[in-house]
Amino acid sequence: MTKQIILFSLVALSFGLLAFSFEPSPLQDFCVADFTTSARVNGHACKNPASVQASDFSFSGLHLPGNTSNPNGSKVTPVAVAQLPGLNTLGISMVRIDYAPWGINPPHTHPRATEILTVLEGSLQVGFVTSNPDNSLITKTLQKGDVFVFPVGLIHFQRNVGTGNAVAIAALSSQNPGVITIANAVFGSKPGISSDILAKAFQVDKSVVDQLQAKF
Repeated sequence: MTKQIILFSLVALSFGLLAFSFEPSPLQDFCVADFTTSARVNGHACKNPASVQASDFSFSGLHLPGNTSNPNGSKVTPVAVAQLPGLNTLGISMVRIDYAPWGINPPHTHPRATEILTVLEGSLQVGFVTSNPDNSLITKTLQKGDVFVFPVGLIHFQRNVGTGNAVAIAALSSQNPGVITIANAVFGSKPGISSDILAKAFQVDKSVVDQLQAKF
């Protein structure tokens, strides 16, 4: 019994160390991203602390409405490490999302982050789809002040269901969450995925796939 407990403890410790290896605790106060170096690391190399300024930790502009004059009727304004270098290694970022009436933030995933969204103005239908084999749709209509969470890696979306513009703010659990918009990735990859493959995957005629690929 004692040996089993020891073995279980070692396995648990191994998994714990593996988990910590993905999100290590910072070894210094900060690591402002240095975009001038060619060094390749998991993230960005650190700027010399002696040259760090307050501007490295600040961003202005989230009070400005985004331009929603596009086919989706939405605009995402990110504040990730590319816009705010001080976020490097801190494991957090945010976005502002503007929606025209009936505008959508189309189905997409964040491969490196969970997202928590708050509605500031308007009404949004939001939802995500669980993984195979269930592929269950979890959806809800949110009003001003409501909060919804999208688990890491799952396909999710938002749609403005009000008669006026809508605005949301979302926080993400990575300084570089990444985004994969499903339609763009599937039908707009470079080079393109063979239309024969997509026709079989979506169980449609090849001409339908050709038409969709032409849009992306």
